[in-house]
Amino acid sequence: MVARSHVKRFAGTRKRVAHPAPDLPMRKALPNKSMLAANDQSSKPATLLVVDSDERARALLVRTLEGARYRLLEAGDAPTALRLLHEAHCELILLASEMPGVDGLALCRVLRAQAATKRLPIIMLASRADEELQVGAFAAGADDFVVKPAARPELLSRVSAHLEAARREHALAGSNRELAFLADLGRGLLVALEPLQVVRRVAGATYDAANAALCAAVVTANTNEVSAGDVDDGAASSEHKLVACVFDREGSAEGPSLVDVEKLRRWLLTNPSASVLLERHGDFFLRDDTHRAEYVAPLRFAGQALGALVVAFDDAADCGETEARLIDAAAQQAALAAHISSLYAAARASSVSLAREVERRTAEAEAQRRFTEAIIDSLPVSLYAVDRTHRIVAWNRNRELGGQGVPRRNALGRSVFDVLTRQPRATLEREFGRAFETGQIERIEQESTAPDGHTKHWLVSKIPMRTDGAEVSHVITVGEDITARVEANRAVARTEKLAAVGRLAAGVVHEINNPLATIAACAEALETRVAEGTFGASRDVDDLREYLALIRGEAFRCKQITNGLLDFSRNRAGEPAPVSLTEVVKAAARLLRHQRRAQDIEFQVEVADDIALVAGDAGQLQQVVIILAENAIDAMPQGGALSLRTYNQSGGVALQVCDTGVGIAQENLAKIFDPFFTTKEVGRGTGLGLAVCYGIVTEHGGRIAVDSAVGRGTTFTVSLPAMNEEIRDGGRDV
Repeated sequence: MVARSHVKRFAGTRKRVAHPAPDLPMRKALPNKSMLAANDQSSKPATLLVVDSDERARALLVRTLEGARYRLLEAGDAPTALRLLHEAHCELILLASEMPGVDGLALCRVLRAQAATKRLPIIMLASRADEELQVGAFAAGADDFVVKPAARPELLSRVSAHLEAARREHALAGSNRELAFLADLGRGLLVALEPLQVVRRVAGATYDAANAALCAAVVTANTNEVSAGDVDDGAASSEHKLVACVFDREGSAEGPSLVDVEKLRRWLLTNPSASVLLERHGDFFLRDDTHRAEYVAPLRFAGQALGALVVAFDDAADCGETEARLIDAAAQQAALAAHISSLYAAARASSVSLAREVERRTAEAEAQRRFTEAIIDSLPVSLYAVDRTHRIVAWNRNRELGGQGVPRRNALGRSVFDVLTRQPRATLEREFGRAFETGQIERIEQESTAPDGHTKHWLVSKIPMRTDGAEVSHVITVGEDITARVEANRAVARTEKLAAVGRLAAGVVHEINNPLATIAACAEALETRVAEGTFGASRDVDDLREYLALIRGEAFRCKQITNGLLDFSRNRAGEPAPVSLTEVVKAAARLLRHQRRAQDIEFQVEVADDIALVAGDAGQLQQVVIILAENAIDAMPQGGALSLRTYNQSGGVALQVCDTGVGIAQENLAKIFDPFFTTKEVGRGTGLGLAVCYGIVTEHGGRIAVDSAVGRGTTFTVSLPAMNEEIRDGGRDV
């Protein structure tokens, strides 16, 4: 409950508005303020009180003032004057200074001590021009001092001047009251951002300031703005509802109990532009039987009525000019506050909608970001990106799991030169510089050595990226492991080369063997004739014998080469049979130990007894072991250790031939399986041994790898698939 603050009703004239016409039962605009002021001055003369114990002097004053159309009251002593002032409203007092009992000076001091007459104009009348009396009169509170009998023009002029000054003071007091009210209401509305807050503050402030019996503030609000103050009863439109607050003698009330909603809504639909004073009970908007008048001011903004301020009075006379101005001013401020509250509600709704949209889009962007990162992390490539300052801004999962194993958190934001320390800084600077400058994709093939010593092949692509213009802003580096592709390409090239050599060998070997056989036969026949003495015993015969031996030896050497070509080109296809690599290695080791050149070699045979069988040709596999072992022996001219091992591995079996020889240079490793490539001295190798091995292993569905370094020795590893059940059982169903 809000306690009512009693506000003094300022004295002033009241203007009643006649009842509305029958066709407009509720509306009649009040005149404007200038019209009110003019009507107040012309329709009601000022009331003057003449207080003088001298009847003759009092009668003279009355006659003088009646001609000026003033309403006059007379009193012969102080008690009578006080009684008249209590019963009637006076606007000026003419007070004689000399009176029996309570003189004029004492009565003047009494009047100035009372609130109702404190500012009432008082003209002191004296029978003589006494300076001391004059000073005493002004000290008692008189506004003027006149010596009687005064000239009529002078007296009228002074009375008129004091009445005008009093009216101005009264108007100023009303203006000050209105300004103070508007200031207080404005400060309160500054923090009223919702319709219910607006109507509460406006209704409460206006109720107190206008000294009303009831006061209701009603505004139209959107449905999403309505809260506890919703006064609609279900008949309103779905778009707008009325929010109201009513202040009465008991305090404040929110809701429809004291407001005729439908009547007020119909009035607002006419878009009223002026305030009305209602004095007929059937026209009232507030449901109360005690009040006798309602002053209704529309809350207008931008040409539209947003609501109404309804102020009820116990009597129509209680609604004077000052009260009307206060209510109209409050309605103007309420209209602005209601408009601001609607803007606030719309902004709040928009902000909520915007926040939801931002949240949705943020979630979508985050999901898209995670999805993009997942795609990048799932790519089977190493990827990172740098900006123009060479700072790393992206680092995918494969870069974390790569050979360097740098976690993403340790790479992002750092200089690429501080992270990729294995590559020369100058090389990286040149590569990135070309990408930033040319904007062209650059692909570079690189090799690296894995921790296990194997060579890894990489295709590194520098891809320029433009984010917001023509200038390259970032460079994406993609590293793809192409080791398998390179090895496959080399294997294909090697296979094609071997096939070409095989086709060549198959076409020419037989043609070469026939002339070689003839040459060898002729050389042997001539050697026989030389031995029989056919050519005598001259010195030339010895030369002939030497030349014939050379011819025969070289012919047999050519025969060996052609036989190797035949082995290389021979079609080895046939029915596979179960073969134990352990038995193959043992048999090859027995043959190798009896070679004369293997006397300084230490043989180490490590074979598994439970090794899986392979499908193939035992003789061809033994040829592979012998060729690899003989090459190992040739690589250890000063002696060394030769190790032959067999063991099971995932999906098959493996054969290893290891030596402690001179090793193979890195640049020759890619060419050792090519036909006719050899690092041996002229006359000691044909360059077909490893090519034959490669062909045999490939035809058996296996692969051969080499690991070597100069001065460390060489290890050949042959991997063959284990034999399946169908071959093991001879193709029978089991």
